[in-house]
Amino acid sequence: MKDAVNEKKLKYMEFIHRETGDRHHTHAEDTYQYALLRMGDPKAVEEGKRMFSSNLTGHISDDPLRNIKYLFVASATLASRAAITGGLDTERAYNISDLYILKMDSLKSIDEVKALHADMLAFYTKEMAELDKVKVYSKPVTLCLDYIYHHLHEPVRIADLAVQAGLNESYLSTLFKKETGRSVSAYILSKRMEAAENMLKFSDYSYAEISSILAFSSQSHFTRVFRQQTGYMPRKYRNAFFQNKP
Repeated sequence: MKDAVNEKKLKYMEFIHRETGDRHHTHAEDTYQYALLRMGDPKAVEEGKRMFSSNLTGHISDDPLRNIKYLFVASATLASRAAITGGLDTERAYNISDLYILKMDSLKSIDEVKALHADMLAFYTKEMAELDKVKVYSKPVTLCLDYIYHHLHEPVRIADLAVQAGLNESYLSTLFKKETGRSVSAYILSKRMEAAENMLKFSDYSYAEISSILAFSSQSHFTRVFRQQTGYMPRKYRNAFFQNKP
């Protein structure tokens, strides 16, 4: 069989892409959505939808429907690996991927494949968000964890959580720390730091944008807190870890 890939073909493709201005997503762009998924961040779905509809996803078939189906399989593979890295049971992660790929295989339109892709990312993201509840938390604390996961990008006050849990603020604070080992504020901050680290590693968001997205009062506040929590200034962290694999 004649070689499907050889140096001559690779050089020619590189030449064509340079001439046309075509490129693939960078590694950082491609992995950011899976970093969000791994930490159970609902933003993974919107980021994944944006990336999947981009014109930088790659050309691997001349048939548009077959092309997006191949891309779906690649995305399902990366999503399952990200979930496993984040702590999801390996067999469960693979079974989710297999079921979604089987469903995708029967679809007849690009829009259907795109909708299923968003559903797959949402399913994995929810699975990852649920991992933090395996310790059998009480219902009030579980409600708080749900609320924090879905409101990480806006200010979260103990008063908001108390309403969700149906408890007074003082009792909720005591219960939350007893069950999670951290105060409400420390837990929220840890989740925001996880998100900030991923955004610095896997996205091109500016420091001001990261600060705003994660609901810090100012960029200087974000910078100060990030340094206190990680030992790095955001710029040094990005320089050290940008484009590392998740």
